[in-house]
Amino acid sequence: MAVGVNVKLNRNRIKGLTRAAQISLEQTAEAAKTELISKQLMPFDSGASQNESTYVETKNSKYGVVEIITSTPYARRIYYHPEYNFSKVKNANAQGNWWEPFISGKNKDFCKKAFEKLFKRNGGV
Repeated sequence: MAVGVNVKLNRNRIKGLTRAAQISLEQTAEAAKTELISKQLMPFDSGASQNESTYVETKNSKYGVVEIITSTPYARRIYYHPEYNFSKVKNANAQGNWWEPFISGKNKDFCKKAFEKLFKRNGGV
């Protein structure tokens, strides 16, 4: 017994959803950066690392890649040395490995949930 199937793709809708995914990814990265700052997790002295030197790089978002970059020369050193005695005067939760709560800690689902919400809104789903 033969069964025939006819599938028609709505290419405009696929393009729209693809663009919505790209926009949602970029917005998710911005939301993660904002959440990091609001949780006061980055060490803070003058604010240069957190405010002026941390940004979202979106040049590869069409490939599904965004980066949150802290471009200060000392960022790597303080990130990978949580044993440093970080001042808590300006950021109460300052620590090394400040992205860890978003990777495996209590905020590990933040990006997934943010992307789902943003994709639904941006994609009209």
